[in-house]
Amino acid sequence: MSISSQPSYDLVLAGGTVIDPASDTHARLDVAVTGDRIAAIGEGLSANAARTIDVTGSTVLPGLVEGHTHIFQYVSAVGAPAEEAHLRRGVVAAADAGTAGASTFAAFRKLVVEANPLRIVNFLNVSVLGLIDFRFGELLNPDTLVPEDALATAEAHPDIVRGFKIRLSEDVVGENWESLLKKSVALAEQADLPLMLHIGETSEPLPVVLDHLRPGDIVAHCYTGKPYGILDGDHVQPAVNAARERGVLFDSAHGKSNLSFEVARRAIADGFLPDVLSSDTSARNWRGPVFDLLTSISKLVALGAPLEECVRRATVAPARLLGLDAEGYGRLEVGGRADVTVVDWTDEVTLPDAAGNTIVAPRLEPTVVLHAGEEVDVVPWRGLKPA
Repeated sequence: MSISSQPSYDLVLAGGTVIDPASDTHARLDVAVTGDRIAAIGEGLSANAARTIDVTGSTVLPGLVEGHTHIFQYVSAVGAPAEEAHLRRGVVAAADAGTAGASTFAAFRKLVVEANPLRIVNFLNVSVLGLIDFRFGELLNPDTLVPEDALATAEAHPDIVRGFKIRLSEDVVGENWESLLKKSVALAEQADLPLMLHIGETSEPLPVVLDHLRPGDIVAHCYTGKPYGILDGDHVQPAVNAARERGVLFDSAHGKSNLSFEVARRAIADGFLPDVLSSDTSARNWRGPVFDLLTSISKLVALGAPLEECVRRATVAPARLLGLDAEGYGRLEVGGRADVTVVDWTDEVTLPDAAGNTIVAPRLEPTVVLHAGEEVDVVPWRGLKPA
């Protein structure tokens, strides 16, 4: 008499094309899940599954990692809802980029980090005020940069604070840009953490600003169409390439007003891809023109960036930058976290940038999202209406 075998796996995603840049995997494979872990990756796994989802024709990615967003909802006027704007659109971990300052961090931890299922870290705003409202620059009073408060917050919350953020636009820092930037670099160095720098409408050309940055620091909005961006005509400025060579990182950070298709197209043609591909989601843009991280990926692919390299910059690259790779984020591996985002290409749609331009291109849409092995209720893109 034979004893029937029990299923080996709780769930198998069968027949999809797995793209995992962390392991250089790009192949048609099944992904098997048991509990909150990936149990196997290979061929013919569905025969041993309690449940199978056929994802033939779809692309199977690691759960996405958002490197730049604003999700301090209810406290900041720019905070988008973390779960609806991110997890339910395929993002399993995210870094808030300077919405909270030292004086609001306790609320950020309670209302955002502890209240949402996805993993959330942050770049702490160097101003104690944080980014409460885009209409009022948080550093126009330079005394709001209190290094002692920022350092104390980072030291007390190393599980959350993964760097610092300064917005260097003229309407934020006024005439004090250089002294504020120097103080910010100094406190980041003391904390042994990176500084993220917002460019776009800076008072000085970018090469002047880049001279202050260290290896590991991050320039956000590298494809901005505002004054003093990365281009000189059709090519990336030599100073920008030199900064990258010495370790300065560049973040695409779409946002409501900081990604130009024309700048991105020229930079990509010149071989300049962002080190981190992010959406810069906020309450101002998550219903358009940004929508979500997958739409930001779709736009850069339409402009000539290879899909696999875009996926790399929205999974393993930000995970490493944020120290989340040690927690298993940004990759698909046996024994690792069962965070998976399955996507399909849609028909062509009209996609806007942040500078008044549009392109017609297909878009990546999540069809299945697993977070720690649990299936997430995906929000359909068509339900997100422009504000």
